[in-house]
Amino acid sequence: MINNIPLNKETADRILKEMPFSDIGDASIREIVKLANKIEEETGVKFFRMEMGVPGLDVSKIAMEAEIKAFKDGFASKYAPIEGVKPLKKEISCFVRNFLDIEISPEYCFATVGSAQGSTALFMVANRTDKNRRGVLFIDPGFPVQKLQIKVLGYEYDTFDVFNYRGKKLKAKLEKLIVEKKISSLLYSNPNNPTWISFTDEELQIVGELATKHNVVVIEDLAYFGMDFRKNYSKPGEPPYQPTVAKYTDNWTMLISSSKIFSYAGQRVGMLVVSEKVYNSRYPDLKRFYATDQFGHSLIYNALYVLSAGVSHTPQYGLTALLKAVNDGVYDYRSEVMEYGERAKVMKKLFLENGFNLVYDNDLGEPLADGFYFTVSYPGMNGSELLHNLLYYGISAIALKTTGSEHTEGLRACVSQINSSLFPELERRLKLFNEANM
Repeated sequence: MINNIPLNKETADRILKEMPFSDIGDASIREIVKLANKIEEETGVKFFRMEMGVPGLDVSKIAMEAEIKAFKDGFASKYAPIEGVKPLKKEISCFVRNFLDIEISPEYCFATVGSAQGSTALFMVANRTDKNRRGVLFIDPGFPVQKLQIKVLGYEYDTFDVFNYRGKKLKAKLEKLIVEKKISSLLYSNPNNPTWISFTDEELQIVGELATKHNVVVIEDLAYFGMDFRKNYSKPGEPPYQPTVAKYTDNWTMLISSSKIFSYAGQRVGMLVVSEKVYNSRYPDLKRFYATDQFGHSLIYNALYVLSAGVSHTPQYGLTALLKAVNDGVYDYRSEVMEYGERAKVMKKLFLENGFNLVYDNDLGEPLADGFYFTVSYPGMNGSELLHNLLYYGISAIALKTTGSEHTEGLRACVSQINSSLFPELERRLKLFNEANM
């Protein structure tokens, strides 16, 4: 049914009305997935899935063989240690030293059930350190699920769109919000989901110095580690290194995902690294919720423990093998994930040629890197309208407003599920959309 585009509008609209949200622009990533699945099932038209950041590459055999060995060694019958298995903790420490130029003991490196569990656990502790502080500040745009985590936990948060506060302008804006909103922690992603901008060392220094000044815990989300392809951060122990706030403050924590750089999303294993200073800091107010006032103990043996009681053994050993191969310089993860940059370059061109605009279109005046995401708008439509109208052409994405963006006319597009064989059909559908709406 490849030519059945646009879809029957009555059918698509009926299915949309059956969904629990009143405005498609407010729908979460998983809700858009469910909506697209239902329309696919009823119409038989395959959707171009740009809403969910599912890795579109195969996982390395290095990980698969290590997991199989762990099964054969009998680990499946044993509970994994809550803090992570020792070989993984060692390789995480080496990875941070090799690719961020930061020395950290394995003692402060932990396994989590994906970065999503890591951020939830950090929120549960960092936002309870001081009863007089409100919660987290998101340097947005960002990953919508993290705000959902905050809402589910019952915390407060604040947010601002950083695009108009880049460089030196970041300091005044950030400090004002930290003080006025009584912030206990702040979070950002670098490279940024969804804009694909990357913070400079100047900006990270501003964040770090303000975190130290106001005793704020920084949560640095490195879900797309090294995927700013304008520089090669993949040579172990050699500059350039992945930029990090850890160069400028001791008040740091970081989330490092295996989902994108290693295409390991299905195994739900991520890395949580906590600075020695933050781990050992004591906050009397933590005893309102936990048995101890020590940040690190509360984080690992209370928060992480109640969330999952540990990560399954076999994925931990799979990730250990991947990290060891990367640390030893025998596996270059970057050479594989650069495929996403190639896809983004072509897809941006197809959208721009068919009436769309880039919402976030530069990085401090420089061209954006081509990577996992980009952002688009269409003249005369807000984000909800654009998302709704694209459904008729079998294209799904998420509205930018769910990411904390001030640009409510735009959408986030993910490239991971659109390989080169699909480009001609994507171009055809975009042309039909533009012809109908220009």
